[in-house]
Amino acid sequence: MNKYKTLRSKITVFTLCAIIIANIITSLIIALLIAIGLVHSRFMMTIWLPIAFLITSGILGTALASIMSKQIIKPLDRLSKATQEVAKGDFSIRLKEDTNVQAVNSLLENFNKMAAELGSIEMFRSDFINNFSHEFKTPIVSICGFARQLQKDDLTEDEQKKYARIIASNAQHLASMSSSVLLLTKLDTQQIIEGKETYSLDNQIRGCILSMQSEWERKNIILTVDLAEVSYCGNREILGHIWSNLIANAIKFSHENGEITITMEEKDNAVHVRIQDNGIGIDKEIMPHIFEKFYQGDSSHKTSGNGLGLPLVKRIIELCKGEIKVESVKDEGSIFTITLPNE
Repeated sequence: MNKYKTLRSKITVFTLCAIIIANIITSLIIALLIAIGLVHSRFMMTIWLPIAFLITSGILGTALASIMSKQIIKPLDRLSKATQEVAKGDFSIRLKEDTNVQAVNSLLENFNKMAAELGSIEMFRSDFINNFSHEFKTPIVSICGFARQLQKDDLTEDEQKKYARIIASNAQHLASMSSSVLLLTKLDTQQIIEGKETYSLDNQIRGCILSMQSEWERKNIILTVDLAEVSYCGNREILGHIWSNLIANAIKFSHENGEITITMEEKDNAVHVRIQDNGIGIDKEIMPHIFEKFYQGDSSHKTSGNGLGLPLVKRIIELCKGEIKVESVKDEGSIFTITLPNE
C-alpha cells in the first residue's frame, strides 16, 4: 500500500513540475516575442499568452503521456491481458518486471506469485482427484467382485463368510476414507478450532491406547506409558484424531514383540507428547512426503491405510498453533513429537 502511495506522490510531483516548466517556457517565449518586437502591446500579449500556454502545455502533456504510457500504462496493459489468460486456466504465464516504477514492478511480482500459487493449487487439485478416485476405485471393485461371488449357489459356508468379511472390510475402508476426507476438507477451510473445553489430556490418550488394546496385544507389543497429568483446553473430538492416528501407525509399523513408548510432559506453557516405536522406520526419500494427502510410503499396500491420517494430524496441530516433528531411521523405528501450546 505504501508503494502505491509513493507512486501517486511521484505522479503528482511530476505533473506539478511539468506545469511549472510549462509556465517558465511560456514566460520565456513571451519575453522572446517582446524582445524581437513581435508583441507590441498588452492587447497582443493577452492574445499570445493563452496561445503560448496551450502550445507549450500540449507539447509537455504529450511528452508526459508518452513517458507515463511507457512506464505504467503498457505494463498494466500486459497485466490485463495476462489476467485474462489466467482466467482461461493458463497458470504458467509470467510477466517481466522491467519498469522503472517500483510500485508497478511490485504489482507484476505479486501477479507472478498469484499465478504460481494458482498453478500449485490446480496441480494439487488434479492430483487429489486422481488419488482420491484411485483409492476409492480399488475397494469398490473388490466389493463388486466378491458380491458377485456371493451370488453363486455352489459356495460353501466358509467361502460365504470369507467373502462377506472382505466386503465388510472394504466398506469400512471406504467409510473411514470418506470421513477423513470430509473432516480434512472442513479443517482446511477453518482458521480456528471451535467447541473448546478443558479436559484431561492424559486420560484421553490413555483411552486411545486402551481402545487399541486388541491390536497391540495381537502383535505382542510392549507398551511403556508415562503421561503427566495435564488439563488442556481444546476440542476433545478433534484432538482425539491426533492420538488415534499416531498410536495406530506406531502399532501398524511395529514388528512382532516390538516396543512402543508414549510419554507426555508439560513445560514452558506447552504440552509435549512423544510417541516412539522400534518398527520399520521411514526411508529418507519418503520422509518429505509423509504429510501429503493420499501419499503412502508402502507402494505395495501390504499395510492398510489411505494416506490421510498424517495430513489430518498435521492440520489439526497447525490449527492448535502447535508443531509436529518426526525422527526416523529405516528398520530402527520412528519418533513423533507433538508440541501444543497450553497457556
